[in-house]
Amino acid sequence: MGAEPQKSSRKPRADSIRNREKLLAAASDVFSAGGPGASLEAVAREAGVGIGTLYRHFPTRESLFLAVYEREVDEMVDLATRLAGEADPVEALRRWMHASVHMVATKRGMLAALTPTVEGADAFFAEVSKRLLKAVSDLMDRGIETGRLRGDVPPEEVMRAFLAICYTREQPGWQETVIRLLDVFIDGLATSPAQRDGGAG
Repeated sequence: MGAEPQKSSRKPRADSIRNREKLLAAASDVFSAGGPGASLEAVAREAGVGIGTLYRHFPTRESLFLAVYEREVDEMVDLATRLAGEADPVEALRRWMHASVHMVATKRGMLAALTPTVEGADAFFAEVSKRLLKAVSDLMDRGIETGRLRGDVPPEEVMRAFLAICYTREQPGWQETVIRLLDVFIDGLATSPAQRDGGAG
């Protein structure tokens, strides 16, 4: 008889974890698309749960913002680790930056739709920035070691340029524009065959 309450208490917990994951994934999709349709109701609808379930998991706009953003960063750090084994470090960096545009789009969509007040989250953002910078640094280090990437542009400047390109004026098709500009930027970071052979400089 004592085992029954434990059984019933485990199931809601598993459901709760699943619902939270569904809400985070739905929020990423809804807010990255942006526009007037980006709302908490749309997130709940996309996740297939009621708005009450969303509020149980994320009682404030700030809690949802921070959870979604942290999930996006986790995915980008994991992707950098996977891409570290790519044969071409230039293409690895390109794929990472292309994927990171979605993270920026999600953050921009959340800022516009949720207008969160994230006072006191300085430590959170500092840690996020550090993790993203390390992901870029790791990808670039391999490219520099193999002679495929220039060594005179530090990761901090690469991230600064990446964010400057991403935070272009938001209008229809802005993500495609950003990806085109990032390709030009990454091509500029790549060394030429002459440079790799020591023919330049």
